[in-house]
Amino acid sequence: MKQLKFTVILLIFFGFNLQSQIHIVPQPLEISIEEGFFILNDDVKIISTKETKEEAKILCSILKEGFDKKAKISKKGSGIKLYINQDLEKNLGKEGYKLSSKNNQIVIEGASKAGLFYGIQSFKQLLPSDFGKKNYKNKNVDFPIVEISDKPRFSWRSFMLDESRHFKGMEAVKNLLDEMSVLKMNVFHWHLVDDQGWRIEIKKYPNLTKIGSYRKDTQAKRKSPERVGFSHEGFYTQKQIKEIIKYAEERHIKIIPEIEMPGHATAAIASYPWLGILGTTSEVTQEFGKLPDSYNVSDPKVVQFLKDVLTEVFELFPENVVHIGGDEVNFKTWENSKMIQDKIKKEGLSSPADLQIYFTNEISNFMEDNNHRMMGWNEILGDNVHKEHENSNMEVKQKLSDNAIIHFWKGSLDLVNKAVTSGHEVVNSLHSMTYLDYTYKSIPLSKAYSFDPIPEGLDEKYHDKILGSGCQMWSEWIPTVEKMNNQVFPRLAAYAEVGWTSKENKNYNNFVIGLKKMQNRWKMIGINFHESLE
Repeated sequence: MKQLKFTVILLIFFGFNLQSQIHIVPQPLEISIEEGFFILNDDVKIISTKETKEEAKILCSILKEGFDKKAKISKKGSGIKLYINQDLEKNLGKEGYKLSSKNNQIVIEGASKAGLFYGIQSFKQLLPSDFGKKNYKNKNVDFPIVEISDKPRFSWRSFMLDESRHFKGMEAVKNLLDEMSVLKMNVFHWHLVDDQGWRIEIKKYPNLTKIGSYRKDTQAKRKSPERVGFSHEGFYTQKQIKEIIKYAEERHIKIIPEIEMPGHATAAIASYPWLGILGTTSEVTQEFGKLPDSYNVSDPKVVQFLKDVLTEVFELFPENVVHIGGDEVNFKTWENSKMIQDKIKKEGLSSPADLQIYFTNEISNFMEDNNHRMMGWNEILGDNVHKEHENSNMEVKQKLSDNAIIHFWKGSLDLVNKAVTSGHEVVNSLHSMTYLDYTYKSIPLSKAYSFDPIPEGLDEKYHDKILGSGCQMWSEWIPTVEKMNNQVFPRLAAYAEVGWTSKENKNYNNFVIGLKKMQNRWKMIGINFHESLE
């Protein structure tokens, strides 16, 4: 009897010891490990059908990075088998996958192509951290014997890049998409338009990039007249955007463009002054913050301009969601504008906030007529989330379109409850927990990891209204790719686990252990990351 107890304890300890050697970020739903290895080398074959040929090419490129030899792709045989198993969807959803390795083969199956892709990413993370740079040419790799069954907690796992304030360019975007794909993040929220720069070619209105993509100088510090002393410019042609969209699609990442309206419009107004209210905006602003001018939503010509822009955006981006911003509109300007006040009276509205909802609904209806769906920051609900509006009339009678997705970033968490009980779906990006431009003192890695997109106390019947989470890289004070990467990494990995891993499986200490292997890979590929985990 004592011998039996000892054997059981030994097996438990042995199993735990094996488990401690396996780390994947984000942590899978279920994982079991057995003793032994699959011997992986440059002779391994990839077994694939036509249905999985693109995923086979991805796996082939991963293996070539380490072995410096292209793996043979075959329809039959033993090696690494890839296939789509739609039966997995019942228990694991469309993005679910299974990875099973024995000493004679590895099988990766997905409920869909996306699921298969994520299984390949887990396979990649089980390779040595220095696999790449042809480090394993003519060498063997001991691949662990594992059984993984995995699926995401949330369907929306987003990273946002603001390129209006500081343009980063195609190479930087592609590198970010690469890292998102490794971490199984599936939404790239692309902030292309704001006061400080217009970064997307719109063919009907060429001045948006001819004038709006350039600013003479840039504010150097918060609330300071000091300037950096040089200009800033850049934009993407539609051809370049199509290339980036294709690159993202290959990594099963959806791109959601953000076209700000009715506020944050200075770059557009500088390009076409008739768009604004004040009549004083003559160039792209050099300053950051909440600026006074905005689109003149009382003018049908301005509203048509926005619809024209959106029409080109619809044609360019394959996803049916477009983010319109809708945040930080300066209502003082609206209160002092006769045109705006006349519009409020004409439509029987009660306040500037009411007019914003009226305008937003017109845009939402236009999107729906074109088989698209509107998303916006939570100000589009008409709630007062800014101190400067405390003395403003914020009465609202209009009801926001039920189809709108609410992107929550500021205000009481009660506003999330209000949104979901009103029928809206919500992406939770509470600024104090998810803004990557904030310092590591404000949002240390542990705090980022602790974020839960479902607010505490939210009635369980509304949990499915929370689509997921987003982390945001605002770039006002982040001018370079190197500084951006330092802000993004390693926190991006924490947010990936927030979006993917079940609440019960999250463990910060285990995450940090797994992160060390990922940091080794970041060093190898030249990503500048924040090294302290405090």
